[in-house]
Amino acid sequence: MTAHISSQHTWPRLRVDDWTETRDTLHMWTQIVGKIRLSQAPLLNHWWQVTLYVGPRGLTTGSVPHRGGLFDLEFDFVEHRLRARTSDGGERLIPLSSRPVADFYGETMRALEELGIEATIDGRPNEVEPAIPFAEDHQHATYDPEAAQLFWRQLVHADRVMGEFRSHFVGKVSPVHFFWGAMDLACTRFSGRAAPAHPGGAPNCGDWVMVEGYSRELSSAGFWPGGGQEGAFYAYAYPEPDGFAEYPIGPDAAYYSVENGQFLLPYEAVAEAENPDQDVAEFLHTTYRAAADLGGWDRHSLEDDPRRWPQHRVGAAR
Repeated sequence: MTAHISSQHTWPRLRVDDWTETRDTLHMWTQIVGKIRLSQAPLLNHWWQVTLYVGPRGLTTGSVPHRGGLFDLEFDFVEHRLRARTSDGGERLIPLSSRPVADFYGETMRALEELGIEATIDGRPNEVEPAIPFAEDHQHATYDPEAAQLFWRQLVHADRVMGEFRSHFVGKVSPVHFFWGAMDLACTRFSGRAAPAHPGGAPNCGDWVMVEGYSRELSSAGFWPGGGQEGAFYAYAYPEPDGFAEYPIGPDAAYYSVENGQFLLPYEAVAEAENPDQDVAEFLHTTYRAAADLGGWDRHSLEDDPRRWPQHRVGAAR
């Protein structure tokens, strides 16, 4: 790896071609951990209960219910280990290093068993082709710790700006969360209206999964390690309203990808911009307006100024 972090405020540079093998291994690892959360948590809207979250050291499940207590799993990309903790004080540490997915899978499941956590998961990955069962996957076995940390730091910046964007919406809106199926960080806004049944078609993923995920009219945006030399921010609408692809958006580097059926903003254009935060915010807000204006959303009731209570940061209400 030749990429480096000059400061915590610099948007890190990481070419997709330079970490593809690590990305693909990490993708399978996040699927294992995400499926463990899925096996325990009750269904929330559009599979929100299966996601991971960006944290100050990596990616975490957050608290997962189990019997009368809680547990969590955290990818720590500072010390490079998976940390499993329970609310009764139990803990196991699983090193993150170059080794087959099958080994990581076996050690993770044994750690849960030692902690008294019964977790039965579907042992095949979703939304990838081919879908090698985790217990048989000796193909994906590369872990570059510097690359993994750089990707996490990209997610930290994306999560921060997307969180501010989320604060402008008072209607139904998802958390900013990491979907391990496609390996993307996403935030989704909803109009409040039902959507036509999604046709499905994702590889190794039941159509019924997509039906639940897209059961309401939405505008979604996020970041994933694809779509550009260093990844890309994306935005799409479901269902896509007429004229969506032609709607004027910003910044100048953003465009509508017919191949992907969504707007894209290459990460490298963001990292090289004079004000990366501003460019990403412009992309998020203008692509949302494309969906909301053309789709006839009731924007007046769905949006508000997050600065409407300016005193909230300095003390309790009086």
